[in-house]
Amino acid sequence: MLLDVTGLTKRFGSVTAADNIDFTVAPGEAVGIVGPNGAGKTSLFNLIAGGLAPDAGSIRLDGRDITGTRPHERCVAGIARSYQIPQPFESLTVFENLLVGAVHGQRRVERDVVQSCGTILEQTRLQVRANTLAGELTLLDRKRLEMARAIATGPRLLLLDEVAGGLTESECADLVATIKDIRATGVAIIWIEHIVHALLAVVDRLIVLNFGRKIAEGHPQTVMDSPDVRQIYIGIET
Repeated sequence: MLLDVTGLTKRFGSVTAADNIDFTVAPGEAVGIVGPNGAGKTSLFNLIAGGLAPDAGSIRLDGRDITGTRPHERCVAGIARSYQIPQPFESLTVFENLLVGAVHGQRRVERDVVQSCGTILEQTRLQVRANTLAGELTLLDRKRLEMARAIATGPRLLLLDEVAGGLTESECADLVATIKDIRATGVAIIWIEHIVHALLAVVDRLIVLNFGRKIAEGHPQTVMDSPDVRQIYIGIET
């Protein structure tokens, strides 16, 4: 198993952001995570990526306990993440942003990662924007760059945090196609998303969180058809 999360628990005072959560991710698998605002989705990502330390539980990558390691150590070990609001180096070009991710994430010199960065530009459909300053990109291309820079670190597990938010329907379809291309390279994905139809087009398995608890897990459509899950998503088109 690539990722094994066991008994993961995190509290902020009286609020439990993660309540004894268990799940696994196999190599190359795509897992979706849904839930209402405040369900604990982003906190779970922060725990996996190392931005938060759990109060209890463990996180294993390839069988190795990484619970106490720092974020940059997890990046080098093979975990990368994107953020809901893209955070590129705006004064650098798209290609330079990828080089920064590759050099620091893979601990390699620039000349050894140039070719792989070029390949990633093609995978994420950014090749025509290679020499564009990141600060001049459209929202869709900024989101593509956020993913591309994460991929440049050489991950085996990619965490995507609501990357479809704010996009039009056609832009969302383009982004889904890009994520499918990324998946085809063998990278495992955990994707948090409120736009459920986009998620269902990609993932193999769906996990539902509510108030920090895992309330459902399984085949995506079966999970979304569950009465408990439908109650959570009253008024949300699925």
